[in-house]
Amino acid sequence: KKEYERKRNKKDFSQFVYYLKRKGYIRVKNLEGTEGVLLTKKGVERVWKARSRLTERQKRKDGKWQMIIFDIPEDRRKLRDVLRERLVSLDYEMLQQSVWVCPYDVLKETEEMLRMYSLDPYVKLFLIKEIEV
Repeated sequence: KKEYERKRNKKDFSQFVYYLKRKGYIRVKNLEGTEGVLLTKKGVERVWKARSRLTERQKRKDGKWQMIIFDIPEDRRKLRDVLRERLVSLDYEMLQQSVWVCPYDVLKETEEMLRMYSLDPYVKLFLIKEIEV
């Protein structure tokens, strides 16, 4: 029985690796005489999406909100769409097309995402509090 389970687990793992390669999430490469597995850019994006969905968000203790304002040129429209998709996955809410706010403490994840897509020149991050009139 143990031998059967070991073979079954090995087969399941092999099928999983094949699936990841077929989807383009990983690439198997020969590294210094040994085979290694590399995560592709598509794989990194998939991991980022899954991680952000599984993370339980905590509201900021100081009651402030994080705000992001961006102005991405028209020739980078696809990148702008990706940014909006990522902001939604981080639980940001849209105030206007290029102004988004979030009550959760997601600064670290936001900065990581901006670096990943090299969006720093087009984006401003703010920490804001609501002003009561």
